Amino acid sequence: MFEIRNYHYDPTQFEAYKEWAIKDAVPFLKANLDIVGFWIDNGIEPELKGKDPDANKHGSANVTWIIRWDSKEARDQGHIEVFQGEGWKEVWAKHPDAGGYLQMEAKFAEEL
Repeated sequence: MFEIRNYHYDPTQFEAYKEWAIKDAVPFLKANLDIVGFWIDNGIEPELKGKDPDANKHGSANVTWIIRWDSKEARDQGHIEVFQGEGWKEVWAKHPDAGGYLQMEAKFAEEL
């Protein structure tokens, strides 16, 4: 099972967030979770197509990352173990603006 996390982070604080993510968050997350990938917006406008191509009010997510899990239960337990641990607390304490998340989405998918 894959957990796909999309964040709409405050564009006015995005460069500070990006620096924190690259320097602190991503190395910790990759060491403690089965990260498939971690992507940060590169400034190229998204392509919206289809019958109703309206973006949500925050635009497209500017951060996306994917974690591989054995099951939803393993994911729920993994979140407790990783995100309530001392290591993550140290990383989170360096966050430039923890209130800068305009919207966060976690969705779940299976590989075909």
